[in-house]
Amino acid sequence: MSRSVLEVNSALFGLRRMPFGLARSTATAAEVDRVRTEGPDGARAFALICLVEAYVWGDEVSKAYLPFTELLRWWDEHPETFDEEDTHAMFWSFKWMVSNLMEFSSVSAEQIERTLEDMRRRFAIAGNGMNAVRLCEFHWASQRGADGVEAAYQAWVSTPHDDYAQCAACEPGDRAAYLFETGRNTEGIRLLEATLATSPSCATEPGDMLSYLQLAYLEEGEAAKAAATHRRAMQQLNTEIPMVGARARHIEFCARSGNFARALRLLQENAHLLTTTESPYTRWQFLHRVGSATAILRQADPGTIVALPGHDTRTIEELDDWIASEALSIAADFDRRDGTTATTDRTHRHRKRALEKRLPVDLSLFATGLSEDPLADSLRTDDTKGAASAGTESDAPALSAHASALVTLGHAEALANSDQAQAAMLYHDAAAAFEADGYLGDAGFALAEAAELAARVGDPETVALFDRALDLLWAADTPAPHIGPVARARARRSVTPADFEAALAAIDRVQATCTETPIEGIQTATPLPDLVARQEAATRAEFRELTDSRARVLAELGRYTEAARTAQDVAEEFAHAGDVSNAAHAFRLAGSAFLADGDTQAATEQWESSIEGFEITRNTDMRIAVGNELLALLRRLGRTEEAAALSARLT
Repeated sequence: MSRSVLEVNSALFGLRRMPFGLARSTATAAEVDRVRTEGPDGARAFALICLVEAYVWGDEVSKAYLPFTELLRWWDEHPETFDEEDTHAMFWSFKWMVSNLMEFSSVSAEQIERTLEDMRRRFAIAGNGMNAVRLCEFHWASQRGADGVEAAYQAWVSTPHDDYAQCAACEPGDRAAYLFETGRNTEGIRLLEATLATSPSCATEPGDMLSYLQLAYLEEGEAAKAAATHRRAMQQLNTEIPMVGARARHIEFCARSGNFARALRLLQENAHLLTTTESPYTRWQFLHRVGSATAILRQADPGTIVALPGHDTRTIEELDDWIASEALSIAADFDRRDGTTATTDRTHRHRKRALEKRLPVDLSLFATGLSEDPLADSLRTDDTKGAASAGTESDAPALSAHASALVTLGHAEALANSDQAQAAMLYHDAAAAFEADGYLGDAGFALAEAAELAARVGDPETVALFDRALDLLWAADTPAPHIGPVARARARRSVTPADFEAALAAIDRVQATCTETPIEGIQTATPLPDLVARQEAATRAEFRELTDSRARVLAELGRYTEAARTAQDVAEEFAHAGDVSNAAHAFRLAGSAFLADGDTQAATEQWESSIEGFEITRNTDMRIAVGNELLALLRRLGRTEEAAALSARLT
């Protein structure tokens, strides 16, 4: 018995709630196959649209073109099966397709021209506005370095907005990117400042435009504005989508501003993008910008040791050579396709520009304080503005150092979600007041909060702050269950191999105290045996957390065999203790470490255990994330039947 349109649409809506990735695209493709063979015809348009969407946003854009062309044929043959939303989605996806075709050098210029011409024709026949068409024409001219690129840009920005134009948050960033590339920094800055004052927002904005603006300020010698913009940009970096370009620009900014350790840390965090992105052109975009950063780091010290997951290069000189070679190789592929030298020229030009246009920018919140940010008020609510200024009235009664620190702490907590830079400053002030009054434990915890928030906005002194916080906590005889989380946070913010080795030492020191139970002399209404049991349970739990952190640090250091075994052992300990969620995360780490160590069978087994754990805890997003990793591995190993079974299980 065939399903109704409503039943098929309901199944498709269920798939659209899944995170993008292999599991979602595989399941959507299976649903499309079923609609093709069983019907109903009225559901096919939406099914194809869902498949195009899954491929485009699931890092499989090269697969999207076939269902897209099928969608166009279905429109030509059965337009009556498209409702208003289907029709809009079909025309909207033209922008994806034309842009995606440009990003694969294996796609001929002739095919891109034919698709662009088809877009022009169909938009005209349908009576749609032409803003999206002009945007695609501009992108194509710009990528090839065509003589008419400026005319194409002016044609786009002068074409009235319509239902298919870029959103109000995205268009200014696209315009500014071109203005900055062509040296019109003042015009681009003015455009973005005016746009940011209106608080635009979408999946990638304002994070994307802020990543451009920080570099423009740097090139114009505006160090204070560059620092403030970088901090805000880091807060706006959407971690749920790739944002490859923005991440590359942050690495470049840190190198060009003299924050070398910060640049290396960001490079480590995003090392996977050196080899794997959604398209060859996106990879070139990441490589050529990161290459400008490694060129600067190489110039400073070519022997700097760089440990990146999955990379054999050991020094920054070796890494820079590899990145430059990869970027130029990809650029040559596109130049052959486009019949120009535009991409190669752009690669050389950007590297030269980055080396020449540099500016020291102090990103430390605590050395110089917060720089004035002319746009900061646009991101603050009335409540947070009040929190930042509370307690400053001249007629306020005098408070003790400890009471004043508590008030400052409250203001910091109020701002922690909305203005992380300001909150970090307040936590830092509270820590200083606590320490001055002899409350070393309170000072240590406040300083740890300051360090964590500062790390999120790009402060380069994070590790030193954490080390100082740990010193204060040790001086206060802080028990392991309370000092352990700070040691673990310090490990997460390590940058260099030396930092990671120091993180291991800090973890060892805390774990060495986990057998101590300092409860003698405590006066409490709680029966002593119960208190001892609870304290021992907390200590054992923290010991497991620290072991998990140890495994992650070992993986960062490239000691994959140790990392894998440690992660596997602690995963089993988590499971035995009933902590299924942490067990699932640890099994995932073990799988990744085994894979990096070359043991694909062990990796498969660990990831299967991780998926089971996330199924038990009903963490759908993580279950599918690990499932996507295992699906990719099974397909690479040719274990297609297991991959098919896993795909069905995940959906």
